[in-house]
Amino acid sequence: MASIAEIVAENPQNKLAWPGRKRDSEPDSPGLDQAALRVLVVEDQPEDVELELHALRSGGFVPTSDIAQTMDEFAARIRKNSYDVILADYGLPTWNGMETVEVLRSEGLDIPVIVVSGSLGEIRAVECIKQGAADCVLKDHLPRLPESVRRAIREKKLREENRKALEELARSNRDLEQFAYVASHDLQEPLRMVAAYTQLLAERYRGKLDANADKYIHYAVDGATRMQTLVQDLLAFSRVGRNGTEPKLVDLNTVVEIVKKNLSASIEETKAQITSDRLPEVLFDPSLCVQLIQNLVANAIKFRGPDPPAIRISAEKNANEWLFSVKDNGIGIAPEYADTIFVIFKRLHTHDEYPGSGIGLAICKKIVERHGGRIWVESKPGQGAEFRFTLPLLKN
Repeated sequence: MASIAEIVAENPQNKLAWPGRKRDSEPDSPGLDQAALRVLVVEDQPEDVELELHALRSGGFVPTSDIAQTMDEFAARIRKNSYDVILADYGLPTWNGMETVEVLRSEGLDIPVIVVSGSLGEIRAVECIKQGAADCVLKDHLPRLPESVRRAIREKKLREENRKALEELARSNRDLEQFAYVASHDLQEPLRMVAAYTQLLAERYRGKLDANADKYIHYAVDGATRMQTLVQDLLAFSRVGRNGTEPKLVDLNTVVEIVKKNLSASIEETKAQITSDRLPEVLFDPSLCVQLIQNLVANAIKFRGPDPPAIRISAEKNANEWLFSVKDNGIGIAPEYADTIFVIFKRLHTHDEYPGSGIGLAICKKIVERHGGRIWVESKPGQGAEFRFTLPLLKN
């Protein structure tokens, strides 16, 4: 029998598994546009089952049906068989039809549940939808049941496609991270040898050969050193979230003090002023938290303007999240590059203007997103930059 998605022209008999009853006969009007449907009906009235299946056949389906009257029967059916949709009466003698949703969740199954009831007020119908029902259909409006079923199946198909796409994306990201980790780790030793020997050449033979030789040796030393930095930064990027410590409460005020100590040399050299509001505690990997704030502060010092860097770190509590800000008075960023700067290895300036690999902000983005937040920048050229990021509020 064809699946719902294929809508194949089959004409199977409807298998109504009602105790003491014969199987249904051929569908009312089989045709080329009919779709096979495997349905589980949670109902205690045979007449209502007949009406629901008749509505499905009239709407172009060829239903094959099983019946469940109790929760135990329902659980046994879904464990044994696969269904396209479940039609559940809201009011049953011993249980509530909406409990089918809870049973499906406990079994890890995604099967659309359509509540079919003789009377269901608007408030109760809304509650059913909120609790996970795909739709609610009154028994005196059964002609709309086929379209409700089609919509529920389409939505399930979209969920499955999204889930598969997310799983594939996650797998691809894991493969890329593994490749980056292995490649950068294995490259370090040969690069270390290249850098060491080119530096030795520069020390021993500078001035002993012609001017071109000195220039070429300088290029080799510079290239090897930059490549070492690039590989180390790539390794740092691939390590974000790998073998990290469990998130725990981190006092961001303490983190800021650690960052100031780590950057004390550049702060003293540039006469940078770093101020902060009273910052909250957040659930974070402690080492990654320091790395995040340090990258943003170091970035603000690096891309400073003519005046000494003035950097302010602040936090604002919103309904569901903390909004953090790291604001500076530096050279700023053109709005069209607001997304580009978070792409790994993407640089807006030459290496001679501002040294670096262009990976720091990509690391910040990866850290924030791994902790359930997002990061962006608000800036204009010559007017400084404000990097903003969010983190979820702690749950009570």
